[in-house]
Amino acid sequence: MSALNIKKGASSHSAYDLRPTFGDTIERHTLAVIVENEPGVLARVIGLFAGRGYNIESLTVAEIDHTGHRSRITIVTAGTPQVIVQIKAQLGRIVPVHEVHDLTVEGPSVERELALLKVAGQGDARVEALRLADIFRASVVDSTLQSFVFEITGTPEKIDAFADLMRPLGLQEVARTGVAALARGTQSHV
Repeated sequence: MSALNIKKGASSHSAYDLRPTFGDTIERHTLAVIVENEPGVLARVIGLFAGRGYNIESLTVAEIDHTGHRSRITIVTAGTPQVIVQIKAQLGRIVPVHEVHDLTVEGPSVERELALLKVAGQGDARVEALRLADIFRASVVDSTLQSFVFEITGTPEKIDAFADLMRPLGLQEVARTGVAALARGTQSHV
């Protein structure tokens, strides 16, 4: 009996074409998870990540429907495409989870984060901190003779850039909310 000389993917009906073409590159994904607002749900979602060794870069949670008792968990995570598919599938199997949406692949989305930054400085450093805050559209929400507290909203990259510029000027503390994200256009994930 002779072996068939069929090349991999040679036919449009080949079973080899059905295999996913995942790569080994690490991708950053923003997931919107709609859950029942009940005790222990967040712990179960976090436990899924911790138990499998997945990292969470950002996590925000808030109730979005008071009458329906639903909350939205926005998770920013990174992993290979296989890992992201596995995370979404496992999230979908948790009982109080209603919907899982990958905003990164479902179309354009808007991501924003809020941060408070405390910068201490004297003289020229204070003036430079105020000048940079104006450029980045950061607001001064508290001021003393020794320090400022700036409030800034924007993409995580914008906040990182602002913090990097404030470090040599006396950055002392940073508090960040985590990413809040919505799909653009008319599609809704409620």
